[in-house]
Order: sequence, then structure tokens, then C-alpha cells
Amino acid sequence: MSAEPIPESPVPWQPDPIRQRRADYTLEDLLNLPPDAPRVELVDGKMAVVPSPTEDHQSITALVWTWLRAHAPQQYQAALAVGVAITPRDSREPDVLLRYAGGGGKRHFFTPDQVLLAVEVVSPGTRRTDRLVKPVEYATAGIPYYWRVEQDPVHVYAYRLADRPGPSGNREYELITDSAELLEIEVPFPIKLSIADITP
Repeated sequence: MSAEPIPESPVPWQPDPIRQRRADYTLEDLLNLPPDAPRVELVDGKMAVVPSPTEDHQSITALVWTWLRAHAPQQYQAALAVGVAITPRDSREPDVLLRYAGGGGKRHFFTPDQVLLAVEVVSPGTRRTDRLVKPVEYATAGIPYYWRVEQDPVHVYAYRLADRPGPSGNREYELITDSAELLEIEVPFPIKLSIADITP
């Protein structure tokens, strides 16, 4: 009787360390990732693995997407986990985005001019990125609106792109309103969002 070899478990996908050091990944590389690759964003030519979201994070994300899908005018379309190609070497994947309708549903990325609103749900592992880094990137790319959704309790901060450059010399977001009860704003379309509707 011969012993059968024990099959080795496959090694999870990881970015190539040499290419990471060279920072030469592009959007084309993201399109060619293997099926078992985790969610990644492209940051200055390097692959950045997106932390796995908690159940509450996923629930809030799904509820925001569902609300936008049900209430946004027909010329807009809500999307989940789709990338924004900020530059050939930079991409971000908002938790939810609202884009201009049309162009089919098979895209992995949209350009910033196709995106009306980017929404990020803040988790412990993404606080700094969602509060400080991504708003700067989205604003610099020209995305008109940004929502930051905090948890425990759920609280939405709604921003719009300022008409003039801020102290950084670039266009920046300015806070329109925030609420833990009822988000009521007129842009990007008339919105009356009960925070209870997006609370798990």
C-alpha cells in the first residue's frame, strides 16, 4: 500500500514584492488579478489590500446602496464595490458610489467624471483613510459629492466640492450637513434620508 501525497493548500494571492518596491502596478494589472485575489486598491503604483469589512459595515453599505437605488433619479445609478480610476497608477473602491447612468454594467472602474457621489463607511481599520486620505483624493479628482458614514451610532456627514481651491491649493470638500437622525439636503438630488433606514 502506497501513501498518497497530501495535497498542499494553495498559497493565497499576494502582490509581487519586487513590483511593490518598484511601485509600477497600473490599472491594467488590477483588471488581470486572479479570481482568488482579495479586494485591492492601487495607491501610487502599489497594491493595497482592502481590509475585510465587518457584518455591520456590510449591512450599512447595502442599506445605503438600496436607498440610493430606490430614490435616485433615473439618470443616476448606484453601484457597490466598483472602482474609481483616479489616475493610471491610483484607484479607489468606494463602498457605494452614485454614477451617471449608461455605459453598461460590466465595468470594473469608472473615471471620476462619471461619478457623482462617493460614499465611505468608516470602520476601525479604515478611519484615517476614510476621514483624511480618500476625501482629498476624491476632491482632487473632481468627484462632486462625498458622504462619510460613521458607525456606533450611524451618523452621515455630507460634503460637496467647493467652487474654489482651499488652503492646499486644490479643490476641497466642504461640509453641507450631518445627522444621526435625518439627512435632508438638496444635492446631488433632493434627499430626505432617515438614518434609521441605513442602520442595521
